[in-house]
Amino acid sequence: MASAAQWLSGARLRTLPLAIAPVLIGTGAAIGSVGGLSAFIIGDFTKNGHTHSLGLILFKALLALIVSLSLQIGSNFANDYSDGIRGTDDERVGPLRLTASGLAEPAAVKKAAFIFFGIAGVAGLALVILSQAWWFLAVGAAAVAAAWFYTGGKKPYGYMGLGEVFVFIFFGLVATLGTMWMQVGNLSLSGWAGAVAIGCLASAVLMVNNLRDIPTDVEANKITLAVRMGDEGARTAYAALVLVPFALLALAIIDGHPAAALAVLALVLALSPLKIVLRGTTGPGLIPPIKSTGLTALCFAALLGLGLSL
Repeated sequence: MASAAQWLSGARLRTLPLAIAPVLIGTGAAIGSVGGLSAFIIGDFTKNGHTHSLGLILFKALLALIVSLSLQIGSNFANDYSDGIRGTDDERVGPLRLTASGLAEPAAVKKAAFIFFGIAGVAGLALVILSQAWWFLAVGAAAVAAAWFYTGGKKPYGYMGLGEVFVFIFFGLVATLGTMWMQVGNLSLSGWAGAVAIGCLASAVLMVNNLRDIPTDVEANKITLAVRMGDEGARTAYAALVLVPFALLALAIIDGHPAAALAVLALVLALSPLKIVLRGTTGPGLIPPIKSTGLTALCFAALLGLGLSL
């Protein structure tokens, strides 16, 4: 039986910055779109037919964060289960996997995944009720399906080189723009720029993870995008995904948020993983860049969210 520490390891806490980041950007973009933090000094106010309350925005942000974190953890357990029963994780370079290691029964790991999907569903429903955006229920259902079918089902899209595409869509566009829309009922150029930027960084984390696993994935017939692109191509793609977000800051500045330039500071954190990946490091040597890229994404999001909210 797996210990509590092993279950925590199976939850892959190092991936959680990618769930927090889009909520930070979406919330910052939402506050910035209605006049910034200074607009709330007088208290609640009405703009374009909507009454805006900083307390309500932050409460919605908390619900969005619960949704995002729960979906990420649920997805991690779902991947552990599906890859484990397929035998994909039998020869691993990375961290512990509960199913493949035999520390937990596959049914227990699967149950854990759906418990977290359920938590995401409850928090998401509360967010929809508060925002009256009933159409977003379909988006939430699609997000759960995407989390499960990444490695689950008969034809998992993660085995067809589409993992980065879905990560970009759901942990970039959907999570960021969904957070913003639920809070203020509109979208902005800055919000779109932030959504694309964090989608790229989330995809970069998956790209370097799959770069590390190319040898074992080829043996397991798991055709990720990194496998399709080859070692050199995957490294180039990773570098592009890390650097493009910093160029996108120009759009936020043009949109009237010069403080968005604060996010450039996150480039300091990006330099080390970039060097490691581009110099041809393989195997366990690529584990630190996975963690560092996730932290880069979180720092970028925190600084951009702050810059957009001022």
